[in-house]
Amino acid sequence: MMRCSIRTLPCLITFTLLVSLLGGCQPAPAHSPELEQATAALQSYFQSLSEGRYADAVDLYGGTYEPLTGYNPDINPQAYARLFELGCAANGLQCLQVNEILQSERLDDDTYQFLVTFTGRDGQVFVLGPCCGADETQMPPVSQFTFTVKRVDGRFKVMDLPVYVP
Repeated sequence: MMRCSIRTLPCLITFTLLVSLLGGCQPAPAHSPELEQATAALQSYFQSLSEGRYADAVDLYGGTYEPLTGYNPDINPQAYARLFELGCAANGLQCLQVNEILQSERLDDDTYQFLVTFTGRDGQVFVLGPCCGADETQMPPVSQFTFTVKRVDGRFKVMDLPVYVP
């Protein structure tokens, strides 16, 4: 399987077209407008969270706020931007920018699933290590995470909260 980040997509397209013109192999299928919209929603969601633009993240999120209201019972459950702010600043959500989209899969007409890596605060690929007394054999480190993006009311929205570190 070829791995491609959005940053390398123009090079991949140029390479694919060049190889195709030379008769070497079939060009990769073009990305659909829906996939592009879903990808843009995913990237914008995490960029908004990582930059502290929580109201923008609310607009790109279609999942439940139940975990955030559980962490913050004293906050109005309708104060979504504040819940995201606390989630990122105090509750252990890792509000990081997408480093690379490793894989995308269309689940149905309105739903895509993405496998992504994130850029950690140290500039390296984020790795979720073992927690809660476990060691690496009991809980191996993870650097690739799955997120679902679904069309809701005509717009693509991310259905999952960021990675949680207790």
